Amino acid sequence: MTTNLPQSIPALGPDVSLNRYLAEIRKFPILSPEEEYMLAKRWQEHQDPEAAKKLVTSHLRLVAKIAMGYRGYGLPLSELISEGNIGLMQGVKKFEPDRGFRLATYAMWWIKAAIQEYILRSWSLVKIGTTAAQKKLFFNLRRMKGKLEAIDDGDLHPDDVRKIAQDLGVSEEDVISMNRRMAKGGDTSLNAPLRDDGEGEWQDWLTDEGPAQDEVLAEAEEADIRHELLREALMTLNERERHILTQRRLVDEPQTLEELSAQYGVSRERIRQIEVRAFEKLQKEMVRLSRERKLIEA
Repeated sequence: MTTNLPQSIPALGPDVSLNRYLAEIRKFPILSPEEEYMLAKRWQEHQDPEAAKKLVTSHLRLVAKIAMGYRGYGLPLSELISEGNIGLMQGVKKFEPDRGFRLATYAMWWIKAAIQEYILRSWSLVKIGTTAAQKKLFFNLRRMKGKLEAIDDGDLHPDDVRKIAQDLGVSEEDVISMNRRMAKGGDTSLNAPLRDDGEGEWQDWLTDEGPAQDEVLAEAEEADIRHELLREALMTLNERERHILTQRRLVDEPQTLEELSAQYGVSRERIRQIEVRAFEKLQKEMVRLSRERKLIEA
C-alpha cells in the first residue's frame, strides 16, 4: 500500500468542497472490534487492498476530527486533512492487530505526526528545531499566550515567559526565541484566513477565552482512549467477575452486596471478595494496556 489514497476513497481537491467531503466520509460505517481485527489480519497476512481500503475509510472521520484541532495555524483545513489521511494510511500499513490495540488508538499518532510535520514545513521557520520539546513548544505556545492574554507581537513579559517555560518543561530562552520566530512568521500571517471561505483570521484564536480546539480535542481523545482501555481490560475478566464489578462500580445505580449475593447464591462477603479481586485485575490490565500505548506513542 502506498501513501497515496486510492481513487475510490473520497479526496479533497479543487472540485470537492469541504462540506461535501465530510458528508461523503460519514457514509462509511464504523467497524466493530471483530471486523477491524479480521480486516487488519487480511491486510497484514495477504496484503488485501480491499481490507486496507475498509480500514482507511472507516477512520477518515478520525482524521477530520484531529485536523480540526490544528486550524489555528492559518493553513487550509483541506490540506491538513489530506496530510492526516497520508498519516492514517501509514498507520494502517504498520498496524499489528495481535498487539491488542484498536486501530484508532495506534493511527492517531501517525495522523498527528503527519499534520504537525506539514505545519512545520509550511511555516518554514529557520532552525525551528526537531526535538520533542521544541515541537511541543511550537504547538502549545499560541494556546498558552491566549490563556495569558499575551497577544502582542513583541516580546513576552518575563512572568509570562517563566510561566510558559515551567508548564511546558523548556528553558526560558527557548520560549523567548520561539516567540520571536513565530512573531516574525513563516509563510503564514496572523491575518491569514482561518477558514477556507476567508472568514475569520488566525489572530482571532489568540483572544479566545474559551478552551482551544486542540485542547478540547485532546481531552475528548483521552476520554475515548480511557473508555477503550476499560472496555478491553474488562474482557480479560471472567463473566461473573465482569458482571459483579460492573454492577458494583460502573453503573449509575450500583447493586448492593445483598442483591448480588442472592443472585449468585453466595455470601455478601464472597461477593465483596470477587469485586475487590476483579477490580485489582482490572487495574493491572489497564496499566499494562496504557504502557503499551505509550510505547507506540514514543
